[in-house]
Amino acid sequence: MILNNDKALKVAEFLLQIKAVKLQPNQPFTWASGWKSPIYCDNRITLSFPNIRTFIRQAYSEAVLEYFGKPDVIAGVATGGIAQGALVAQELGLPFIYIRSSAKDHGMGNQIEGYYEKGQKVVVIEDLISTGGSSLKAIEALKSAGMDVKGLIAIFSYGFHVADENFTNSACPYVTLTNYDFLIESALEKNYITEKDLDSLREWKEKPDSWKQDK
Repeated sequence: MILNNDKALKVAEFLLQIKAVKLQPNQPFTWASGWKSPIYCDNRITLSFPNIRTFIRQAYSEAVLEYFGKPDVIAGVATGGIAQGALVAQELGLPFIYIRSSAKDHGMGNQIEGYYEKGQKVVVIEDLISTGGSSLKAIEALKSAGMDVKGLIAIFSYGFHVADENFTNSACPYVTLTNYDFLIESALEKNYITEKDLDSLREWKEKPDSWKQDK
């Protein structure tokens, strides 16, 4: 789900403007998975631009209230969702916790950092969704701790079908402020890409694991 079409285009425009997203269909990036990708996304860059950071914080907060109601706690997913989640918690006047990718191997061995109680309603903040794997691990950690996970909100999603399937299977709804389709629409409108690039970018979204491999 998308919060709002106008906001989705605005967030996409911001991401392109500050180069938090880079589109290079002719000089693809290589992801850790080995996939060749025409896009690279680093939403942490938004934190360095106060006006954009404020817009995104307010959009996140609006999405929390509109889709899930006011929770008891906001949780950020390490690492990209920690700063964003703390900003949202501050905006809504709520406690904040965050979830590590795995439990610490020393001290208390925590995977969830911060104070929380079983049964509390929590909304999870993430910066980016690709397949949804790391986000859903965090959600499972919260559920295992006895928390009531209402849903997850991210700045951006690539819109992969596998992500939708993974979230559906985990019975966790998610909302994004913008997504890949809005991004390439904005990129074309603002002349970051050409019409010729558009076909290649759309093809990658449908078959990211094999895109360009046979070309």
